[in-house]
Amino acid sequence: MNILTKAIVSNSDMIKNYKDCRDKAQSIGKIFILKNNQPDAVLFSINEYARLSAFIEYLETLGENDMDKLLEYLPKQVKKRTYPVDLLRENLENL
Repeated sequence: MNILTKAIVSNSDMIKNYKDCRDKAQSIGKIFILKNNQPDAVLFSINEYARLSAFIEYLETLGENDMDKLLEYLPKQVKKRTYPVDLLRENLENL
């Protein structure tokens, strides 16, 4: 998953500037909230939430054979990317 640095906010920023964070989520689609420099939560815009909900509801309608076919196309192991805390802090300061 690629995360735009402009889509990262600190928990304290979220508390102090909720309206700005909500507006940012609306324009980007979602923002990632860090607490103690660790991922803590995601704030979705209502449009992004509706899009994801529709996709999840579609997946729930698939039969077992269809799900097996879909799973064949997904990566077996997801490569997780880690980010140094200093880099995240630097990106937050540049927002």
